[in-house]
Amino acid sequence: MSKLLVIAGPCVMEPGGHPLRMAEKLKEVFAKYPVDWVFKASFDKANRTALDSYRGPGLDAGLEELAAVKAALGVHLLTDIHETGQAAPAARVVDILQIPAFLCRQTDLLVAAGRTGRTVNIKKGQFMAPDDMKWAVEKVKSAGADEISVTERGATHGYHDLVVDMRSLLMLRETGVRVIYDATHSLQLPGGAGGASGGLRQFVLPLARAAAAVGIDGLFVEVHDDPARAMSDRDTQLPLGDLPALLDQVLAVREALQA
Repeated sequence: MSKLLVIAGPCVMEPGGHPLRMAEKLKEVFAKYPVDWVFKASFDKANRTALDSYRGPGLDAGLEELAAVKAALGVHLLTDIHETGQAAPAARVVDILQIPAFLCRQTDLLVAAGRTGRTVNIKKGQFMAPDDMKWAVEKVKSAGADEISVTERGATHGYHDLVVDMRSLLMLRETGVRVIYDATHSLQLPGGAGGASGGLRQFVLPLARAAAAVGIDGLFVEVHDDPARAMSDRDTQLPLGDLPALLDQVLAVREALQA
């Protein structure tokens, strides 16, 4: 079994040098674990619930800050893109381009990401059947991309709720690419906090253990040093202090499967 890929970092890039501080703290944690870690942070959260919600520093300032993180720490980077024109400039800085769940059917965006030659991580839409993700993967492959992954992040279940069908992780295997489980977005309550999304953080660890038992290649988890003050997804981001327990438990499950 290959090393677990762990994509971890804050939901959105916050002001005051927060991305670099978080990357430094996360690097200290991950130095103790046999995983491949990628630092994630979004320069723009284009699908916020309310118009006045904080979205991030934007493309140019965000990529400049991510480049500074890479230069200072030598870490691999992931960020989201929302428009075709963002693919090429983002690819000059980050190692993985992520397609947000709501945009996973957008042909031009998928093709633009694939053309960059970077690894592409496609979030499965909350409205998508897992077997239909093969078409999104084919769009990225058609543009020449070799490294592709798909990420399960829950499915819409009534109003303000998501559920995780663990069968989906097995169905996503049929796409023939790496399968990742998003342990934090899967527990969102979209729009469930008035003008923002709520969440059920207390289920992050048990569902991550369950996903590891089913079998995953990677784990996606948003981590913050002070979630109560986070500027996005404050109800689902994992407190930094809880990250070691999450890694210990997920790796223990994977090790048990190899016994």
